[in-house]
Amino acid sequence: MSERLISSDWSREDLAFDSLRPRFLDDYIGQSGVKENLRVFIQAAKERSEPLDHVLLYGPPGLGKTSLSMVIANELGVNIRITSGPAIERPGDLAALLTNLQAGDVLFIDEIHRLPRAVEEVLYPAMEDFALDIVIGKGPAARSVRLDLPGFTLIGATTRAGLLSSPLRDRFGVIIHLDYYPVADLARIIRRTADILRVPVDDDAAEEIARRSRGTPRVANRLLKRVRDFAQVAQAPVLTKGLAQAALAKLQVDELGLDELDDKVLQTLIHKFAGGPVGLDTLAAAVGEEAGTIEDVYEPYLIQMGLIQRTPRGRVATAAAYRHLGVPVPDHLEPERPL
Repeated sequence: MSERLISSDWSREDLAFDSLRPRFLDDYIGQSGVKENLRVFIQAAKERSEPLDHVLLYGPPGLGKTSLSMVIANELGVNIRITSGPAIERPGDLAALLTNLQAGDVLFIDEIHRLPRAVEEVLYPAMEDFALDIVIGKGPAARSVRLDLPGFTLIGATTRAGLLSSPLRDRFGVIIHLDYYPVADLARIIRRTADILRVPVDDDAAEEIARRSRGTPRVANRLLKRVRDFAQVAQAPVLTKGLAQAALAKLQVDELGLDELDDKVLQTLIHKFAGGPVGLDTLAAAVGEEAGTIEDVYEPYLIQMGLIQRTPRGRVATAAAYRHLGVPVPDHLEPERPL
């Protein structure tokens, strides 16, 4: 799959966003309920001089899970070590990370649902007892040695909480769901980013970009940077709504934040399968994508926007999908009119 401008997955260009990350909870825009709860948990842990309970962050990609983990570490006044589930291939890799932590430090594991089972089993006593069980030797001469670890906070992040094993999930004391951002919060994020990048942007332009950002801060920042390019070449002193609309049209990002690949899914569903229902594998083959890509990348936002539905018999296009594509809505999808 080619890299998409509106993809919420991490891209090489997003490395430049590190300078845009909030440092403390007061800088973190959106997710107000999450922030208020975290303030309480963090303050209580600091007053007890204990490490914060282990935290699980879950939700769609691009919503700020990594940024929030850094904010938590900053609020606690401790160091953070960042890694990912696929990068920890053997128990020894995990042991090296844990034994290098200082008291109270944060270990952030992204994509924690992808930890190998052998590594996960070593993590259990580390989370529960702050201890590491190491097996020395092989065969009959093998013996287990327990190493004490300093108290630490594990922050795990996942886009697929359902793939976590129950024993791992149950060891997290704080479980936080991050949801898509409303337009107002995204517009605030865009204005903050524009200030950092020294890009003059009016409120209407910020809102226009926000409406097409798929509820995702990562996409909002990426779109702002691309629209900034058009403004710079046009030598516009201020990024206006009209300029944003023209730039996003050239980037093929429509008013709902859909691109040509989203439209291809909807067109295929409506024109090849009469709106469905159609099975995931059949739809993926017709679109020319992996079934997992359809399910994880395209569907969540299309479902959120009310354009498709998952049913026991397969995927179904809604009346809103027909209207979005300018196709007549079938009678069976139109609401009944009173006589």
